[in-house]
Amino acid sequence: MEQLETYLPAADMSLGTDVLDRIDQLVAPGVTINPEDNSFGAHELTPQARRR
Repeated sequence: MEQLETYLPAADMSLGTDVLDRIDQLVAPGVTINPEDNSFGAHELTPQARRR
């Protein structure tokens, strides 16, 4: 519960366009860095699920 309570304030936080653009430069949207993360399915990587 303590860990959850420390993360809850971040729920109202949003990243600026400049930060999101920089993240996209580092890792293109839809790219999986760690293949182990694919176990959740590919629906998160479909174009309609992407941020832009």
